Amino acid sequence: MTTQWSNDTPIYLQLYQQVIERILDGVINEGEALPSVRTVAAEYRLNPLTISKAYQMLQEEGIVDKQRGKGLFIRPGTREDVLQRERQNFLQQEWPAIMRRIERLALTPENLLKGKQEGSV
Repeated sequence: MTTQWSNDTPIYLQLYQQVIERILDGVINEGEALPSVRTVAAEYRLNPLTISKAYQMLQEEGIVDKQRGKGLFIRPGTREDVLQRERQNFLQQEWPAIMRRIERLALTPENLLKGKQEGSV
């Protein structure tokens, strides 16, 4: 996880999002345990309540299961569920602004593909 925190978003939300990103990137796989609250708190010098709040969100959303005495584990099927949810959020929340910017800059699909291949438009 990162040690650089944005001032714009509460740290517990940033921790939550980092777990989501690690699931999507395959860094944390289904069935694997999350690091303990104490471990994360000590490693990043954060209040354990901050980590607990992020982990609680993951539990409430069904991303992790708590196994008494063992910790929190990524649920089977979670990666696909998270992927679908993140795609939907992107299309509803981020894509409209990106499309407006593309239109404002009069970019064509060819411009965009060429920029991706060459590193510039």
